[in-house]
Amino acid sequence: MPSIDTALEEAMDAFAARNPTSRALQVRAAAVMPGGNTRTVLFTRPFPLRVAKAQGATLTDADGHDYLDLLGEYSAGIYGHSHPRILEAARAALEKGLNLGAHHEGEVKLAEVVTKRFHLDLVRFTNSGTEANMMALAAARSFTGRRSIMPMEGGYHGGTLYFAHGASPVNAPFDCVMARFNDVETTRRLIAENADELAAVILEPMLGSGGCIPASPEFLSMLREETARRGIVLIFDEVMTSRLHPGGLSEKFGIEPDLKTLGKYVGGGMSFGAFGGKREIMELFDPTRPNSLPHAGTFNNNTLTMTVGAVAMTDIYTHEACNELNARGNILRAKLNDLFMRYQVKMKATGQGSMICIHPAAHDITSPESLEKTDKRLRQLLFLDLLEEGVYIAERGFMALSLMVTDSDCERLVEAVETHITRRRDLQV
Repeated sequence: MPSIDTALEEAMDAFAARNPTSRALQVRAAAVMPGGNTRTVLFTRPFPLRVAKAQGATLTDADGHDYLDLLGEYSAGIYGHSHPRILEAARAALEKGLNLGAHHEGEVKLAEVVTKRFHLDLVRFTNSGTEANMMALAAARSFTGRRSIMPMEGGYHGGTLYFAHGASPVNAPFDCVMARFNDVETTRRLIAENADELAAVILEPMLGSGGCIPASPEFLSMLREETARRGIVLIFDEVMTSRLHPGGLSEKFGIEPDLKTLGKYVGGGMSFGAFGGKREIMELFDPTRPNSLPHAGTFNNNTLTMTVGAVAMTDIYTHEACNELNARGNILRAKLNDLFMRYQVKMKATGQGSMICIHPAAHDITSPESLEKTDKRLRQLLFLDLLEEGVYIAERGFMALSLMVTDSDCERLVEAVETHITRRRDLQV
C-alpha cells in the first residue's frame, strides 16, 4: 500500500512534468523575488502554477492547460474574469482619468450604494481589506481611549493581522487578548476580565481563511451583548462574508456591530476596502471637526474602483444575483458532503453559500482547533489531483464561486472529487 508521502511525491512529479513553462517562470521569479513570490497564499509546491489568461470561469496556464476556476480570487473575483459590464465600466473610468487628486462624483455614488446596502451611517474607503481593518481598529482605540483588541484564535484580518496560531511576527503591534471562536463562556469571561483595557472585539461572522467555519448565532449574540454592556467596539470583518447575503452576514443573523469592514468584490474586484458603521465613531474622521483623525491614501477614491464598484454592486451583484449564487453554493456543499458520506471517507465540506472549504476530516468542525490534527498532505494531494482533472481551487481546500460558475460546473467539481476519492481510497482520505 503506498504511503501518503509517496502518493504526494508522485503527484508533484506529474504536475512538474505537465508544467515546464511554469517551472521556468518560477526559476526566473526566484532570481528577483524571495522564493519567487510576492503573495504568500499563492505559493504551492513543487512550484506555483502561472496563469497566462482568464475568461469567464476559465483559467489558462502558461503551458496551455485550461482549468475551471472555483477559487474566485479568494472571494474577490465574484464577477468572473472579464465580465463585459465590468470592462465597460473600467473603460469609462479610464476615459475620465484614473488619479484626479480631487474629490469626484464617483466616490459619492459608491458611498451611497455601500451605506444603504450594508446599513452603515457613514463609510470611508481604503485600498484593501487589511487597511480597512487597521483603520477600524484605530478608530475603536481612539473612540474608547483603550489600547487592547480581542481577535479570535485562527482569525485573519489582512497582511498585518494574522492570528492563525497566535499573533504573527509581521503583525501590527497591537496588544491582543486572544479569544476562542465559538466558545461562548470562555470568551464571555475573557471580555469581562479585560473590559477596562479592551477597545474592540474583531471577528469574521464566518472564518474565511480559517476554514469557512460559521460563527454560531449564540456566539455572535453574546459578543453583541457583552461589548455593548462594557463600551467595547464590536467589529465585524465582512471583507469576505458580506457576499453571503444581500446585506452581509450581520443582516442575515440580525446582529449589527458598531463597525463593519468590507473589501474585495464590493469594489468590482479592484483593489478596494471600506470601513464604516456608527456615526459617532466614524465622525472622528470628519476633517471639518477640530482634532479629527487623519486617514490618508492616494488611491482611496481612485476613479477606477469607484466607478466599477458602483456598477458592480447596483447592476451585477444584485440581491437576486446574490441569493442565486449562494443557493448554488449551498447545493454544491450538500452534494459534496453526500459524496463523502456515500464513500465513508474522512472528508467534510464546510462554509455557507458560495464560500466552501473541503477538509480531510469527518468530525464536526466548529473552530480552528477542530482542524489542528488534520493532515495537510491530504489537502495538497486533493489540490494536485483536481488540477490534473482541470479544476482550480486553493491548496487549503477553499473555494469561492463566481457568478460565471454554472450548475454543470458544480457537477464537474463533484465528479472530479469523486475521481480523487476512488483513486486515493487506499490512503483512507
